[in-house]
Amino acid sequence: INAEYMGSRGRRSDWTLAMALLTQEEIRALVLEHGTKVNEGRTILDLINDGAIPRLAGCTVQPGKVSDSVFGPNLKTKDGKPIRLMFRTNRISTHDKHRGAIPFKDQVLGVNHDFMLAVVKDILGTSQFDIPGLAPSSTVVASENLKPLKVENVMRAYMAKSTTSTSLYQHYLVQGLRQFCGHTLPEGLTVNGKLPYVMDTPSTKEAEDRSVTPQDLVDMGACTMEQWIAIRNASLVAYGAVTQALRAKGLTLVDTKTEHGINTKGEIVSQDELYTMDSSRFWKVNPDGSLVCDESGEPKSFSKEFARGMAKDPKTGMFSAEQQVEIAVRYIEGIQFLTGTRFEPDLRPREERIIQSVNLILDTLL
Repeated sequence: INAEYMGSRGRRSDWTLAMALLTQEEIRALVLEHGTKVNEGRTILDLINDGAIPRLAGCTVQPGKVSDSVFGPNLKTKDGKPIRLMFRTNRISTHDKHRGAIPFKDQVLGVNHDFMLAVVKDILGTSQFDIPGLAPSSTVVASENLKPLKVENVMRAYMAKSTTSTSLYQHYLVQGLRQFCGHTLPEGLTVNGKLPYVMDTPSTKEAEDRSVTPQDLVDMGACTMEQWIAIRNASLVAYGAVTQALRAKGLTLVDTKTEHGINTKGEIVSQDELYTMDSSRFWKVNPDGSLVCDESGEPKSFSKEFARGMAKDPKTGMFSAEQQVEIAVRYIEGIQFLTGTRFEPDLRPREERIIQSVNLILDTLL
């Protein structure tokens, strides 16, 4: 797919093209040369309004922080299942604020989700339809339109240092609290230290998320206790499966956030993306399980957390163009380390990729 990029930098053997990971220098050159082009194109709302995708005419477009969704009463599969199309964007947000657009981020998270879905699909279930010929890096995800459960399911094995208001770190070490999401926390927990057990620490889905207890979820009508127990139990099994899969790669799963809903069969299944660098933290570990740290003593991490600590423009709150390039480099380095495979970008403009993927999906499902 990236023959145009590689062709501009000399020929390589077939084995190298297939097997060798992109170096940091090559990743940065890729982002600088093609980053603007892959971000180009109309939004999905504009594409629909302009008649570029006629079969989506009349559908509802629901914008989100980092992805947009399309659904409608007439958008159903051949056997009557309601369809929701999710459009990954290159938007990045921190602390619930939009910060800019990161080249290739949509493709990286697509590959990331596809890799992890293979590990946990039989445990968590999925709303996603199987579309033959749709690349893992596709900007578009085809899923059943679930009845969503209004809870963010957060699982933690470490007390990661974090600036987010819902983090265990903020509650325990900054505010000094010892009750968190229904758990009584012992004295002596340390920053970036391992927790006594994997903790389920749900939060609300609101304009500003709040960490709450399972009983709080029930009281506010987000889910029943039986539904929460089913989500928690499946998530604990999935957490173990992902941890085991990462161990051979020298990584550990620090924490993760998943979302769930009810399908037309009445089953609770996962929705949206699973165990990506936006929704999870992955830390490098030594063979004995101890953390690999950088020069400052912080764990070497593959997640969005590093971007949260970056200085933003004081007036706009946005990342600079240079910062957006460096964030893109980190994302691509991260996905290569996580999967152990070369990142193969689709260099077509975003608009072209969206139209081709949507038509393939609709040809398959309708």
